[in-house]
Amino acid sequence: MALNIIWMAFFVIGFVIALCKLIFLGDTSIFKLLADGIFDSAKVSVMEVALPLAGTMVFFLGLMNIAEKAGAIQKLAKWMNPFLSRLFPEVPANHPAMGHMVMNFSANLLGLDNAATPFGLKAMESLQSLNPDKEKATNAQIMFLVLHTSGLTIIPLTIISYRLAAGSHNAAAIFIPCVLATLGTTLASILMVGFYQKLKWDKVLVSYLLGLIGLLAGILLLVNTFSPDQKEIISKVFGNGLLLLIIVVIILGGAYKKVSVFDAFIEGAKNGFDVVIKIIPYLVAMLVAIRVFRDSGAMGYIINAITYVIQLTGMNTEFIGALPVAIMKPLSGSGARGMMLDIFQSQGVDSFVGKLASIFQGSADTTFYIIALYFGSVGIKKVRYALWAGIFADMIGVVIAILIGYVFFK
Repeated sequence: MALNIIWMAFFVIGFVIALCKLIFLGDTSIFKLLADGIFDSAKVSVMEVALPLAGTMVFFLGLMNIAEKAGAIQKLAKWMNPFLSRLFPEVPANHPAMGHMVMNFSANLLGLDNAATPFGLKAMESLQSLNPDKEKATNAQIMFLVLHTSGLTIIPLTIISYRLAAGSHNAAAIFIPCVLATLGTTLASILMVGFYQKLKWDKVLVSYLLGLIGLLAGILLLVNTFSPDQKEIISKVFGNGLLLLIIVVIILGGAYKKVSVFDAFIEGAKNGFDVVIKIIPYLVAMLVAIRVFRDSGAMGYIINAITYVIQLTGMNTEFIGALPVAIMKPLSGSGARGMMLDIFQSQGVDSFVGKLASIFQGSADTTFYIIALYFGSVGIKKVRYALWAGIFADMIGVVIAILIGYVFFK
């Protein structure tokens, strides 16, 4: 229901604002801008989002099938079962969904966005197999989606690459702030959804959470001893190198387990196009609505209103210049990326606003896109509290990112 209301609201608000601009400002081009945006975003949804995703889906679902036949997914599920079984009590012990979620979380941790999406879609499909009401999201699916939108990563490879391309003299400066921001958002998401779902907070769950914090803290302390150049090399080499290593290990592991790896790959890869075809209507619907909302100027009005309220409080307002990225990120990853790059050009990639925009871009994920993509892939129409939980997690991420930005860069 909430998603339906918001989707309709994007169109209605966009039209009303456009009508007001025509009547009161004499802007005769506004309706053409919105109409052109509708056709353009519909085309982009398919040609630049869905179809490029198809290749990635085909490849990684093929690899996933090899890993499943070799028993690797089951071993991952067994290894992480003590922790995940407490976060996802509805999922039976050693269910394949556990291993699929581990693969997704691992890819996110390493900043491997292209690999994370197929693994995540496979995880959602596995969770759907346990769903008694196929059109209504379960608690496990909502917990998984909110954790995914928190965007936990220890290697913000993409953000560093954009900063390098923009001519930054210290592209890796946002390395630790990005990690800390995503860690804070992820922990907040677990606590928020966990309390709402009335999870059992026993010693095992708390110990795992503390252990994960300790592991990440250790990695951060180690990386912090490296020079900026060394950090950039690690960000470039480690993530991509590990991705290739995972691919080779899956193939060799399948061969070791007497799996016909090529046949298994083809069998799994065939499902890639089926998934993409299922999600195209959801992607088009959501991305077109967001484009109308953005092109109408509604986003600018929201930013101006937030700026005005913040100024009334007397707070330090230096962070406001980066807010467009934070506000756009839950709606559109490409839109937020474009705003970040615009800030790099207008205010400087190494300015405080430029660094904070980088942290915003890396501290959360695109909530509306992920809901449309993941729930759409399995036909879920009733998202329950997933939307507000994801948005609240995004808001927490913004606050944490601002605090971290001031601690590190002011």
